[in-house]
Amino acid sequence: MIPTPSRPAGVAGTALAVTLAIQVFTSLAGTATSVLAPEIAPALGLPTKLIGVFVGVLYAGGMAASLASGSFVERYGAIRVSQTCVLSCALGLALVAGAGSSPTLAGLVLTTAALIIGLGYGPITPASSQVLARTAPRSRMALTFSLKQTGVPAGAALAGATLPPLALALGWRPTLLLVTALGALVIVAAQPTRRLLDADRLPARPLSVRGVLAPLRAVFASRALAELSLAGFTYAATQVCLMSFLVVYLTETLGRSLVAAGLALTVANLGGIVGRIGWGAIADRRIPPRRLLGLLGILSCLCAVATAAFDARWSPGVLLALCATFGATAIGWNGVQLAELARHAPRGQEGAITGASGFLTLSGVVVGPPTFALLASLTGSYRVGFTVFGIASGLCGAYFLLSGREAMPAAGR
Repeated sequence: MIPTPSRPAGVAGTALAVTLAIQVFTSLAGTATSVLAPEIAPALGLPTKLIGVFVGVLYAGGMAASLASGSFVERYGAIRVSQTCVLSCALGLALVAGAGSSPTLAGLVLTTAALIIGLGYGPITPASSQVLARTAPRSRMALTFSLKQTGVPAGAALAGATLPPLALALGWRPTLLLVTALGALVIVAAQPTRRLLDADRLPARPLSVRGVLAPLRAVFASRALAELSLAGFTYAATQVCLMSFLVVYLTETLGRSLVAAGLALTVANLGGIVGRIGWGAIADRRIPPRRLLGLLGILSCLCAVATAAFDARWSPGVLLALCATFGATAIGWNGVQLAELARHAPRGQEGAITGASGFLTLSGVVVGPPTFALLASLTGSYRVGFTVFGIASGLCGAYFLLSGREAMPAAGR
């Protein structure tokens, strides 16, 4: 929506800047352990494949927090909730950095840390949607949401580009503590915007189980919201498997160095950044969002199958080009989907609806990495996982393309 006259002229830019910075950090925090898994796992006496369990636990915490976030955002404000989430992510990374060398104890510490990071990760998108839905110009909704969502691949790209060299130079524990310190800076930087962006908070808003579940019922009551959540479930599973297993796949299967594999992840996420911006602009002006989501599912499927066919004889340039294309599709869908969720949500409930849909989206993320890890363990190959999740995205994309016209927004939008 176009900002009201009572709002400062720069409120839309301020809202986008602060939500983007917070998104970048939480994505960096959520990806850091996966990127450094080849260093962390041997030091703790754990197999690298257990990163799938870590990621699954992380997003299980994110699921629960996303579903419950609506009431907290309305009561305390989106920025205050986001600051608390950044603190939670930072504390989780500090816990990973302090894990001991005993495999059993280390496994327990990592599981706890994953849950704490997940509790911080889950509410970020619902909180930012609440802010952006009331500040973004309606004619640029998909682009605005996509720009904010570039924070996810940007944070992951930052992790892939900076954390492996830092870990080799300083050690993985000091590297994680540096990320923790960055979180403290983000919290402080966001504070001056709170009075402006949390002006709509409702301090008397009650917190109850019924209030937590109400948005979830609203999602299932709307075909458009339910289908968008289905897309989120499927596409997010493919996305997180790409982000979580690409480094391990390239180092263990193709024998690439940690730095080279980290660069591939960075390129994939840079592709995701370009994709999110480009798809957002296209959805606003060229291709209807639902049809575009369908096309992205098909393209993501093709890229996943090609990734499964990676060969050690491929040149670095070809491999990086495919990683960039995979990122543009498997990571690039999110802003378009979130803008559609906000467009179909009842006015004033964008954060709550996004949180409920995020619960379903993150359930795909919870299922995805452990399933991928199980497939890798049963078959002895990471290739099968990329193929299976790629096909799932392709089927979802085909459904969106074949299931009819664009759904209408909610009444009163």
